[in-house]
Amino acid sequence: MAILRGEYKVQGGKLIRVLLEEEGGRIARIRITGDFFLHPEDTIFELEKALEGAELSEAQLLGRIQGVYRSAGASSIGASPEDFVRAILGARAWASRGSGSP
Repeated sequence: MAILRGEYKVQGGKLIRVLLEEEGGRIARIRITGDFFLHPEDTIFELEKALEGAELSEAQLLGRIQGVYRSAGASSIGASPEDFVRAILGARAWASRGSGSP
């Protein structure tokens, strides 16, 4: 199991941070923080839960994130579902470069 950290600065200035445990190319656990706004507020916990077990692939991550947005009737200010995907995949890219963190 690998612990990965990443940050993604969204165009316009908002920041998304992720801390995740990767096991076998999948997310075992994930924590998402930053200075974006997601409504309803508890949607972030639904998002983290939905991402558990997801393959670290753009298509699967985006599908799960968009599914949570739809089911929760969620909206975000300062970040899009695609931005969350970039932050997650960015954590993996940092780890593969051997730096461990951004």
